[in-house]
Amino acid sequence: MSTVTKKKLIHLISQKRGLHPTDVRNIIQTFLDTMTDCLSEGERLEFRDFGVFEVVKRKQKIGRNPKNASVPIVIPERRAVKFTPGKKMREMIENQPATT
Repeated sequence: MSTVTKKKLIHLISQKRGLHPTDVRNIIQTFLDTMTDCLSEGERLEFRDFGVFEVVKRKQKIGRNPKNASVPIVIPERRAVKFTPGKKMREMIENQPATT
């Protein structure tokens, strides 16, 4: 499995659409910045067939240090971003052969 970086994504989109990479980079960065702003304000982002991004509250819990399991570590309550894939994405991923 390979990793697609922002740089590689910009290159792929510019090749597919025949756009200059600088234009694509500006659009993607603006999109990501706007998503971050919306999520930081507690808004929910929904993209049909792709998925939903939302901020959830993670409860406080007790963790363990793997090197010294007898010492409990309190993990404080926090906010986190949760992604739920949409139906189309979920079906596409489920229909892919498993790779190991």
